[in-house]
Amino acid sequence: MRGWRGLGAVAGIAGPVAFTAGWVVASLRQTGHSATQVQISGLAAPGARDPEIMIAAFVILGGCSVAFGAALHRELSDGARGPGLGPRLVQGAGLLAVAAGLLRRDHMLLGRSAAGESWHNHAHDVVSAVIYVFLVAAPLLLAVRFRGDPRWRGLTLPLVAGALVTAGFLGVFVSGTSAPSAGLLQRIAVTVPLALLATVAVRLLRLSWRR
Repeated sequence: MRGWRGLGAVAGIAGPVAFTAGWVVASLRQTGHSATQVQISGLAAPGARDPEIMIAAFVILGGCSVAFGAALHRELSDGARGPGLGPRLVQGAGLLAVAAGLLRRDHMLLGRSAAGESWHNHAHDVVSAVIYVFLVAAPLLLAVRFRGDPRWRGLTLPLVAGALVTAGFLGVFVSGTSAPSAGLLQRIAVTVPLALLATVAVRLLRLSWRR
């Protein structure tokens, strides 16, 4: 087992697990709101109960994604086709996740006037939009890289299908971010690509065990 690749694979599993656990716990601890009423970013807002849970989840996911992306990039660099852009997008999404956690929204719930929002609230919205793009693009680019590699080829179809599902849920979510169902749609749209990346990390871990 190559230690740094194995550790990177473990990080690729731990990050999504920690982030999902973070928003589940934070959602359940909000008094006066249903479990999906507050969007994920709102769980880190100053008015949330225990916002540090969600902030920590963002930071952990980000750091783990950077480590996982680096390990995946090195693993794929050993192949004749090269690593492709997918691992770098995973790392980029990780860095942006840290930024999203630190650039907190002003309020738990959307609907306040944009004129009264802080600079970091606007920055958070921009960063989040880029993350959403990366969550769709990274699995697709990984699928393109994997399709010619017998070690990874079996993940091609799940990655493509998952990316399309993510894009669909994000499209509905973005079209009505203040709708009652927005919080649920967002959770699904984030969980699907994180599950895909965790699956890739499991494959990387298995490959590292064989060495």
